[in-house]
Amino acid sequence: MSERVARVRGALGSWDVVVVLALVAVAVVGALTIDGVASPRFWRFVTLEAIPILLIALPMTLVVITGEIDLSVASVVGLTCTVMGQLWVSGVTSLPVLIVVSLLLGALLGAVNGLFVTGFGLPSLAVTIGTLALYRGLAYVVLGDRAVANYPPSWTTSAIKPIPGTTIPWMILVVAALAVVFAVVLHATPIGRGLYAMGNNAEAARFAGINVRLTKFWLFVATGATSALAGVFWTLRFASARADNGSGIELAVVAAVLLGGVSIFGGRGGLLGVVAAVALLGVLRNALQLAYVPANTLTIITGSLLIASVVGPNVAAMLRERLRRRRSIAPTVSPTT
Repeated sequence: MSERVARVRGALGSWDVVVVLALVAVAVVGALTIDGVASPRFWRFVTLEAIPILLIALPMTLVVITGEIDLSVASVVGLTCTVMGQLWVSGVTSLPVLIVVSLLLGALLGAVNGLFVTGFGLPSLAVTIGTLALYRGLAYVVLGDRAVANYPPSWTTSAIKPIPGTTIPWMILVVAALAVVFAVVLHATPIGRGLYAMGNNAEAARFAGINVRLTKFWLFVATGATSALAGVFWTLRFASARADNGSGIELAVVAAVLLGGVSIFGGRGGLLGVVAAVALLGVLRNALQLAYVPANTLTIITGSLLIASVVGPNVAAMLRERLRRRRSIAPTVSPTT
């Protein structure tokens, strides 16, 4: 019985549960204090904003768990949008073809990142900062300052069409299916255990027979492909392909991953907390917008949450370790006779 109680206490004290409870608290307080938060329209906008962020955050979670990072995702979104727009202007009018080409492009861009990181042994932070600028520059080469916005209404409405009987866009079902796939891979397969091993000690993972380089390479490919899918959704949702599409989304993605409990140093974290963090940031941002909070203040709040997500778990772990040490060295008091 005591073991069960300990497990329950451990689960309730996990960072994932903290984020979920924070999400519930923000939603309830917002619904009670801000007009419009409880409306179906509010949750529709929250979902529409969350879709591209969550799409990218799913593989990004796995990348960060291995001790790497990809900051080029927003530029992959922008470049995908411009290539999709240029193909449309050039006469490619089949949406399935455009989607397939976009996914292949995203996978190729991710493969470039993976090649530099795993093939040449370069740090992912430096590589993806470089490709962040490179891919965004290529986006401006493709379209310049032009915008392609003459897509058929059937395309643009299909991207945000609600699930029958609700106001929630159907695309969230695709994201949910991908979330299940990534969760199973991370938490229920040897591949997932290997990812945690890489994040904790890559050299030990190699000695254990894990192909660290190849695994990380395919993670970057997956991140590029999902970023491209986010670019397709972005283009259709706003009915516009521009070179600056997706600018700044990498901050929201990284903030959600770290706020969800994934350690920036790798080896720790899970998808439940990340999904809850994406929803938390979306609800908080949209609720504050309804409360007429300035955009600059929203950016400050997002940055503050990003810092807190890095510092908070480490401080909590430090305090728990100190408490454990004090308990272990506490003198045992024996009854006097």
